[in-house]
Amino acid sequence: MMGPLEEMLLEIKDTSELMVDLAYSSLLYNNRDIAEEVYQMDGRMRELEDDIQEMAVQKATEDKDIKKALLIIRMAQSVGAISNAALKIADVVRRGVPPHPVIQLALRETDVIITAVTVGEGSDLAGATLGKVKLATNSGMFVIAIRRGRRYIYGPDRSTMIMAGDALYARGPEDGESYLRDLAGGREHFTPKDLE
Repeated sequence: MMGPLEEMLLEIKDTSELMVDLAYSSLLYNNRDIAEEVYQMDGRMRELEDDIQEMAVQKATEDKDIKKALLIIRMAQSVGAISNAALKIADVVRRGVPPHPVIQLALRETDVIITAVTVGEGSDLAGATLGKVKLATNSGMFVIAIRRGRRYIYGPDRSTMIMAGDALYARGPEDGESYLRDLAGGREHFTPKDLE
């Protein structure tokens, strides 16, 4: 079983990975909403980095293992540097700076996009598990993370409940994004066949 420090280290790693994915997607599709998500995630990253450093110092005073504390602090700072790079990428989109054509060509090599959608009150997704709604089957979009308030759920599985107000981060084909967006907004509904 993981302790609080290990859980925070895992969360900071997962958060930085998602920030990089979202930052590239915001640049690729010139999407300010996704760029803003990167900035929102940065606040949580700063909190985690501070908490990790504080806990590492506290454990060092208890265990007298200063080298381990330094290693943990350096690791948190390194992950923080990755998230700072994601912020710089997202900032290009937030400021409306057009990316160089070479960057767009390089980024467009992939058929997979990452998007963020918010689940509305009237959505068929609200109150259902990921396993019940079969998003990957019905839309091609695979949910990689969920933001619920200030908390992130990484790698949600079939039993993960979706709630109204959740922000879903999903990866998949571009043509699945509009269906997912309409479904989350309550403009599209499942048929009984979709839920079989």
